[in-house]
Amino acid sequence: MNTLQQAIPLSERLAGFAALLREHGMKVGPAEQRDMLQAAIALGSLKLRTLDAAWRAIACSNARDWRQWPAVFEQYWLPHRIKGTVKVSGQTRPRRDLRSQVSQMHESMAGDSAPGANAHRASQASADQAGQADSDFNTLQRAQGGASLSVPDALHERSGQMWLPQELHALTQLARQIHQQLQPQATRRWQTHPQGRRLDLRQTLRRSVAHGGLPLAPAWQRKRTRPPQLFVLVDVSRSMESHAAFFLRVARALAQAAGARVFVFHVQLAEVTPLMKSDSATVQEKINAVTAGFGAGTRIAANLTAFARHHARAQLGRHARVWLMSDGFDTDEPAQLAQALQLLRGHGARLTWFHPTRQAPTSLAVRQSRALVERFIPLASLADLARAKPFLH
Repeated sequence: MNTLQQAIPLSERLAGFAALLREHGMKVGPAEQRDMLQAAIALGSLKLRTLDAAWRAIACSNARDWRQWPAVFEQYWLPHRIKGTVKVSGQTRPRRDLRSQVSQMHESMAGDSAPGANAHRASQASADQAGQADSDFNTLQRAQGGASLSVPDALHERSGQMWLPQELHALTQLARQIHQQLQPQATRRWQTHPQGRRLDLRQTLRRSVAHGGLPLAPAWQRKRTRPPQLFVLVDVSRSMESHAAFFLRVARALAQAAGARVFVFHVQLAEVTPLMKSDSATVQEKINAVTAGFGAGTRIAANLTAFARHHARAQLGRHARVWLMSDGFDTDEPAQLAQALQLLRGHGARLTWFHPTRQAPTSLAVRQSRALVERFIPLASLADLARAKPFLH
């Protein structure tokens, strides 16, 4: 354990560890957490590996929990071993799951061509990627005597994807606060409210029956409001590989706390809102699969146009918020981005651009359309999101 962990009481560290286990789908409740604490007290100052075996027997209730336990345990208790280590060669199950997820994503996102061609192209692309990965892997294996250096892989490199419970809690709280400060939209409908200023005559007459026909309990109304519709568009192209996982985490929190509709795009656009709202144990691997295997360019202008004309045309109004998360690298013609943003502004939507760098994107397409973006906001950490909160309204 590091110095920081040693300074924190064991009960608090165990509470955080139990929350992390629940985040990964393990059924660890107060009873299991109490048993783990009692085991730690009983074993005393024995090695951490002894506690590892004891806690594993308490927390794991099925084969799946047993298999994923070592990675979660080292992530929380031995984080210094995660970075800079070697990864034993051999095909693993997560990589096979990754290929199937990428194949399905390619097939679902290729909606403009014939279904048969889509399936063939997706399976062929997946096979090509698998063959290339095996070739690269074998080359590294031969060069390094049976072990390969850890390669940034959406399912194997988990240092930036397995968040601690306090970080997840802080992100959820930020998403809720952002949702609360979004300016509500007044509708034409009225609703009964004790602080309303318009008399609800029908409800007042109904209440007067209990008082012999006297209006002693008047009912009041006020305008019904609803929060603005929020859309989050996340760039998952190759240039965003190191940032997409964080942006998708933020998008998921906004989908759950603010009811945002979430889209991902590279050369095409796909909605992943149901996936973002899911709380299944494998949701993080599915989120990672969204960002994996996309080596093509980024068509920001074409995807924004498709979004405005087809995916969200009925909901884009003057109270809609479109939050675009991208580094600004676009393979479309520079003038097309300004046209796409003008189309969004024509519907009345307000556009905020989140970028992973300190400086706003400087590509020619972005420079020509800066006036159409309401605000550029740097976003690379939770601290950046907290600083941006006052401007998100």
